[in-house]
Amino acid sequence: MNNYYELLGVDRDASADEIKKAFRKKAKRLHPDIAGKEAEGRMRKLLTAYETLFNGDRRYEYDRAYSRFVKKPGFDYRTWLRERSDSPECQAKLVFFYLLHLEDDEAISLWQKNGGIHFPMENYLDKEDWMDCAFILAEELDKRRQSYEAFRLLSQIITEERRRPYFKHFTVEIEKLVREISRLRLKPQTDTETWIGCLQTLLDLGFPTRDDAVWTRSLIQALKSIGDHAGAEQVASGNFRQREFIK
Repeated sequence: MNNYYELLGVDRDASADEIKKAFRKKAKRLHPDIAGKEAEGRMRKLLTAYETLFNGDRRYEYDRAYSRFVKKPGFDYRTWLRERSDSPECQAKLVFFYLLHLEDDEAISLWQKNGGIHFPMENYLDKEDWMDCAFILAEELDKRRQSYEAFRLLSQIITEERRRPYFKHFTVEIEKLVREISRLRLKPQTDTETWIGCLQTLLDLGFPTRDDAVWTRSLIQALKSIGDHAGAEQVASGNFRQREFIK
């Protein structure tokens, strides 16, 4: 399958109802009671395609990224990129190509091979491609319980979005995912000092006051848990700067 539309078996102009019906039909075949555990990977891809195309904003972003990045028919772009394994630019483009073509495992493996969160894809992709790639990658990492890595990518995206908007109306979806990761999955997957760093990052991202209040309370509790009572008092008083409490 080359893209989300082909995976679901719908046309590019398919309605939301057609997408839902196609998903339900295919999902029944991939139910664990019918297809077994080996179908989990296919079900995850099917769910990703459905969630993307059924949501108008996500569908728009996917269509925009796919039409901009995929090369002309007849040119084996995948092979061309693979043959240039010594080029960070080609490796970054290959990660994005894999993601757009439902090869999520290959994308994550290649990204990790090149340094993971330390792989500066923003240096090798156009801004638009990098932001689309980073968002899709973050979603896939989070689904695999690699939420810290997803958080780091999403934080980069939001920082850049604040500086020069690209996603615009879609930013709400990205911020929603960051809130969900931070509230439900991030703390159990990190040690205390890493969690403190994440909270400080959240407070620097420019979220609404109600979010900052929640994260500030969590930061105070985390600092107290490592015995940094002076730092906790500074946070409570509002006098703190990024990372100044990490020992």
